[in-house]
Amino acid sequence: MSTVSWITARGLFGRRRFLLLLPLPALLLALAILSRSLGVDPGEWGPAVLVGLGLAVVLPVVALIVGTGVLGAEIDDGTVVHILTKPLPRWQIILPKLAVAAGVTAVTVAVPLYVAGVLADSVRLGLALAVAASIGALAYSAFFVALSLLTRRPVLLGLVYVLIWEGLLGNFVSGTKVLSIQQYVIALADRIAPTELLATNVSVPVAAVMSALIAVGFTVLAIDRLRSFSVAGETS
Repeated sequence: MSTVSWITARGLFGRRRFLLLLPLPALLLALAILSRSLGVDPGEWGPAVLVGLGLAVVLPVVALIVGTGVLGAEIDDGTVVHILTKPLPRWQIILPKLAVAAGVTAVTVAVPLYVAGVLADSVRLGLALAVAASIGALAYSAFFVALSLLTRRPVLLGLVYVLIWEGLLGNFVSGTKVLSIQQYVIALADRIAPTELLATNVSVPVAAVMSALIAVGFTVLAIDRLRSFSVAGETS
């Protein structure tokens, strides 16, 4: 499993798509630092930067880029054949790749969110955002890794989920929030560090249970889906 993780990390950091991870976290940090330095009331910029940008855009988009890249890119260029020919159970392929995807996403997003949280309110809020974002990174990664095995257009469908389901419908149809990873992250962060800067209608028990179900469910789905791939990398 360590070999698969190393190969995945090397491939991820060696691809151009890794450069796409940097602008959004940098923008999040820049806006938080600028707002704090200008003395703007955190009540005015906190929700927009922490939630509107950090949790609604940076976290899911970074998870989408990484999650669809750890295996989807290998399927696209045919190099997945080298993995499929190894006498490894499929779970020993999926789990290391998921761990790399979730780990890279968590670090990339949690660090700027922590800094922004500290600047907006306190160290406690910064830690809450970092912890909740890490949990969200795992759920998003499991979803996007599975999506890369279910369709040839995982990025497009992932954007539909992030922008349409979580973004557009989440703001107008309250029922969709129950199936929104973004709302789970907000609920968990608000539970760890209650603040007026975070607001959601999803309860903490629902957020915790649904996050776990999504992470486990889509991981199992990805393992099962990979079992149906032939040596050529196509589904049988």
